[in-house]
Amino acid sequence: MSMPSLTDVVLHSRDERGVHRITLNRPDTFNTLGEEMLTALQAALEAVAADPQARIVVLAAQGRAFCAGHNLKEMRAQPELAYYQKLFARCTRMMLTIQSLPVPVLARVQGVATAAGCQLVAQCDLAIAGSPATFGVNGIDVGLFCATPSVPLVRNIPAKQAMEMLLTGGFITADEARARGLVNRVVPLEELDAAVEQMVASILAKPREAVAMGKALFYQQRETGIVAAYQLAGQTMACNMVHPVAQEGVQAFIDKRTPQWP
Repeated sequence: MSMPSLTDVVLHSRDERGVHRITLNRPDTFNTLGEEMLTALQAALEAVAADPQARIVVLAAQGRAFCAGHNLKEMRAQPELAYYQKLFARCTRMMLTIQSLPVPVLARVQGVATAAGCQLVAQCDLAIAGSPATFGVNGIDVGLFCATPSVPLVRNIPAKQAMEMLLTGGFITADEARARGLVNRVVPLEELDAAVEQMVASILAKPREAVAMGKALFYQQRETGIVAAYQLAGQTMACNMVHPVAQEGVQAFIDKRTPQWP
């Protein structure tokens, strides 16, 4: 089922399982995050947030590139501090919306993901890459340190490896991205959709409520000290345990049967 949209810059559909598919659809510009793209992405993510039956988002792209970062032509056309501050604030809002969604967001990366495009992959909860995909934060090549992309990047991969990418502008392969923790899996391009569906099905088999609690806790505790993190985690587990889905799951384990979740 296609979702209503005022633009075809982003394609948005939802199936009967609650799987939302959001596809960047500007292959001619390598799916850069121009103003129109940011607006369309934000609207699509907000539509997911408003869907009580949503279960997972697959974030994909058309063409050879997943996303080549910000639209430098648009940025160069308005060389004003206020414009740039507003642009990066809009992009940050979109990135944080991904994190705040109560459902996982899975990036399907078929091609190059650079600068804010690499940031987009890093911001997603999960990522599966086709073997031709490459990743970089190469703003430094045009004199612009990828500051905002560095935020999720260093929360995905070790600091020195992130700093090398940021300071040199060098790209890494899909296999290197997996080894460093930027993506979960790498598969041949022709197997990408099957690998995405396998992960989607695995998550759909779990109760939505537990997934939502877990995702919220995961990011909240990561930004706190260990004592506060354990307090948050303990409270979350207690609330999860009294929820009917956990009560049913535990009873099913005791009874040696498959849980009957709604």
